[in-house]
Amino acid sequence: MNDAINIPAVISGTNYAGMIRSAANALYNQKELINQLNVYPVPDGDTGSNMSMTMKPASDLEGFSGTLSECADKVASMFLRAARGNSGVILSLFFRGLAKGFKGLETADSSAVMTAFEYGVKEAYKAVQYPREGTILTVMRSCTELEHVDSDLTVLFGDMCRTAADMLEKTPDMLPVLKQAGVVDSGGRGFLEILCGMHAYLLGSPVESTVASEKQQKADFSVFDTADIENPYCTECIVTKSEAYREEGSVEKFRQFVLSAGDSVVFAEDTEIIKIHVHTKDPGKVLSEAVKYGSLYTVKVENMQNQHSELLAGEDTGSETEQAPAFAEPTEDYGFVAVTMGDGMRNVFEDLGVGSFVSGGQTMNPSTEQLVEAVMQTPAKTVYLFPNNANICMVAEQVAKFVEDRKVVVIPSVSVPQGISALMQFDPDADADTNTQTMREALKAVKTLDMTYAAHDSTVNGEKVVCGQILGLVEHKVRYVADSRNECLEKFLQEFDGASFVTVFYGSDVSEAEANETLAYLQNNIPDAEIALLAGGQPLYYYVISVE
Repeated sequence: MNDAINIPAVISGTNYAGMIRSAANALYNQKELINQLNVYPVPDGDTGSNMSMTMKPASDLEGFSGTLSECADKVASMFLRAARGNSGVILSLFFRGLAKGFKGLETADSSAVMTAFEYGVKEAYKAVQYPREGTILTVMRSCTELEHVDSDLTVLFGDMCRTAADMLEKTPDMLPVLKQAGVVDSGGRGFLEILCGMHAYLLGSPVESTVASEKQQKADFSVFDTADIENPYCTECIVTKSEAYREEGSVEKFRQFVLSAGDSVVFAEDTEIIKIHVHTKDPGKVLSEAVKYGSLYTVKVENMQNQHSELLAGEDTGSETEQAPAFAEPTEDYGFVAVTMGDGMRNVFEDLGVGSFVSGGQTMNPSTEQLVEAVMQTPAKTVYLFPNNANICMVAEQVAKFVEDRKVVVIPSVSVPQGISALMQFDPDADADTNTQTMREALKAVKTLDMTYAAHDSTVNGEKVVCGQILGLVEHKVRYVADSRNECLEKFLQEFDGASFVTVFYGSDVSEAEANETLAYLQNNIPDAEIALLAGGQPLYYYVISVE
């Protein structure tokens, strides 16, 4: 039940904290709807989930009693640390801009709010090198272009919501890919939910989360040893069934697989979906098996060993505040951090000297804070960070803002092949600037091909794509649509023109026998290239291929 709220004439720190919590709840409640607006059918980090996780720390604002400036600074810091994916970074920088606009203020009237929003939009636009209209940026900017700024805050935010909603409806006219798919921009829709959540608070009816309250009696986690957690990954997903598995009993084989994959299994289904929960050693295998029965609607993977260790750390101090992980002194000249998915890919990076890893990639975009921790656990004066995914690069660029005792250099690799190619050019005898330039140049010499599946029905390049079809991506854009992996591989052949070196990483859903058949096929059709086959172990992507 909501506490009675007096409609404020100005925004104080307490009011702002309430507005942010209401906004975060509004966003969370609609995150799945926002996820469904994602245009491209490839399985990737979804906008709604990334934005919602970025704002998740808003729950820590309960009871805040400082000034508006103090609250805005706290919000900006929390959101930047929690930012995930490009949409999360843009959102966090918008709130960083608001903090700049509210700097030094105890309260803010309508005029000050508009000034802060202008700061927010400027900061958000800075996050994108080549801003495109028809995105979240356009919807944000529309709020600063009101013809009249009402002195009543409730009226002002109501006007902002209407203006943002009108602009959101126009986004398909600005971005052809949105019109083709018949959707509005997902990030823009998320920002509209945030505005509406703020407005609701000002009207005296803050949005509550649809999740039940987590304020329950705490369990005593000290009676368990972290090392005793045999299956450390809590894996949950919802699968939208493909047509072939909608009859009763047709997914029994999958149920048996999940039962054998770990413990704490929950398996539920109806004619349309399958919902599973399992604690397992290898979430990739579970997800790879899941996509045989349909498309992944939601995915969540959490490391319970890390969570347990953090809980113990909090209990040991008698405090509910988070304890910082153990950081390494920067004693070496150089160190490396890489974002990877799959043991095989990780092994390759380890062979090239990488000592710190962050699990992530498609569908699992790590937060800024996770990358900061990995950097701080690397004992080097200069740490090179390889995001290896286009949706993680922007997050990686924020890391240096939180690190003071060592230099962080982001090598903006948008794929594992790019990251590997860059690392191979590293010279331990060269200085940091030379290595940076050399590795960044090496990114241009690699072409990346990915083979995955369509996570939902869509239209790409004017071609209708049906959920479950095979997608061939060239430099992360869908170029080919096929009905089988072999057909997609055949279409890929034209991408190997002039190739000297080809490395094929096969995923967890591809058998060794099939991978060897793929190797033989490529050797027969591109005889002049040197081809290497490696077990990447990556989920969701059947093949990741490097062409040089």
